[in-house]
Amino acid sequence: MIHELPVLPYDAAALEKAISERTMQFHYGKHHQTYVNNLNNLIKGTRFEEASLETIIREADGPIFNNGAQVWNHTFYFMSFSPRGGGEPDGLLFELIKKHFGSFAEFKEKFSQAAVSLFGSGWAWLVKKPDGTLDIVQESNAGNPLRSGLVPLLTFDVWEHAYYLDYQNRRADYVSALWNIVDWGIVASRL
Repeated sequence: MIHELPVLPYDAAALEKAISERTMQFHYGKHHQTYVNNLNNLIKGTRFEEASLETIIREADGPIFNNGAQVWNHTFYFMSFSPRGGGEPDGLLFELIKKHFGSFAEFKEKFSQAAVSLFGSGWAWLVKKPDGTLDIVQESNAGNPLRSGLVPLLTFDVWEHAYYLDYQNRRADYVSALWNIVDWGIVASRL
């Protein structure tokens, strides 16, 4: 199976209120593409040659896992945004957030803290656990909650390449800006 860089549902300049076109050109166009290229080269002749990204995440180790998970993580991240995003979720997602975190404001604060406080590079995730409860988890490097049997709902990428061109070392400013582009309809569809 040949993995490909997904086509985004918006153009590279569409998320300017949080992510510049220049960052999108590097982050999506170069970093994400490199993970795709690396993965395709690494899986040739292995048992993962025809495997889905989810199978690679759950079963692979080393470079195949790292590149496969980064392809999946980045696709998930970029597909969580919209130029018309922001605000708050509604419906079941809003009710679950309120139930498990107290309020949307408390959830946003806890999720932002998880993203800002992650040491080094990685990801902050909103996940649904097997019992249906929601949780916030941190994953370092290429970590992905699928590996732990969790259902990813939302992620913020806190690798420096995701924000350095726009925010330099101000990770908190980057995280704060991402709330303006989250597409809550997409997040809710993952429940």
